[in-house]
Amino acid sequence: MNYDERPILVFWETTKACLLKCKHCRAEADPYRAPDELTTTEGFKFMEELATLHPPPVLILSGGDPLMREDIWELVDKANDLGIPVGLSPAPTEKVLENKKELTKVKSVSISLDGIESHDVIRGEGNFNLVLKIIKELTWHKGFQVNTLVAKENVYELPRVLDLLLQLGVKTWEVFFLIKTGRGVEMNDLGPQEVEDALTFIYEVSGEINIRTVEAPFIRRIALKGPVARGELYQKLVSLHPPKGSPKFRVTDTRDGKGIIFVSRNGYLFPSGFLPYPLGNIRKESFLKIYRENPVLKKIRKAEFKGKCGVCPYRDVCGGSRSRAFAYTGDPLESDPACPYIPTEKNSQVNP
Repeated sequence: MNYDERPILVFWETTKACLLKCKHCRAEADPYRAPDELTTTEGFKFMEELATLHPPPVLILSGGDPLMREDIWELVDKANDLGIPVGLSPAPTEKVLENKKELTKVKSVSISLDGIESHDVIRGEGNFNLVLKIIKELTWHKGFQVNTLVAKENVYELPRVLDLLLQLGVKTWEVFFLIKTGRGVEMNDLGPQEVEDALTFIYEVSGEINIRTVEAPFIRRIALKGPVARGELYQKLVSLHPPKGSPKFRVTDTRDGKGIIFVSRNGYLFPSGFLPYPLGNIRKESFLKIYRENPVLKKIRKAEFKGKCGVCPYRDVCGGSRSRAFAYTGDPLESDPACPYIPTEKNSQVNP
């Protein structure tokens, strides 16, 4: 697939509104819809442009909470009519259960579970029990997945979360590594070796559950080469859940801005929802024109990075988190400070 011409995955932040006030929320959501959100008609026009691609990209309707939009099922119906595979990423509230029958209209649906003890600290008292209820009600959905934040506050709970997901019959686990943006600036990042340890654990248990990672592309390097080292956190995690079987992690070469793109609630394109670097607005320009012609996106797709990411042999297959680079430096092309791998003059000549 030519990622210079088109994305394969598009996230649309349909609204800012959400009934929760999660500590890590990149959107800094509140209970109210913003007046500048894309309208139903604008959403239809946007999806009609996506449908000109063959095949069209997967469209994930996110927020805030997309279920806070009164027209959300109109938008889903339109996507289906256009032949666009559409997924839903709602907040874990009672609204999910209220809309359970409608979820048959979407190809995928995700719910967040961020820990055992730490979940309610992050998302609000009582939400853990509600999430368990939602998961039990939705495991029938072929595209159901559970998302988990990884930060200093909850990383030691990863093995227990995995045990619970396996017990509940969850097939797909998407693990999000913290980006300090929005309300997430108040949470605590893992250090580079801790990130390496957590990712090594996640990679080694990938034979037990289908795993995807977000903002942690170094797992691809780990899958290809092995970890830089296995530290104290890794030893703790595997003591709580010894990996079973061989890893089955699928290495891809997409990243924020390369095959993946984000449309904000008011029409701005960002490389990622965690990377608030405006590239253009679909109210003023064609979505595809922005994606294809923006100079920053071109550099991201060509892996024209700065610092050690720019000379790393894994710069194309990995490329680091552009969101984390931006969060720490203000430059989406800078190196990702969470990666412990140090390229050398010898190995920097190779680019998978």
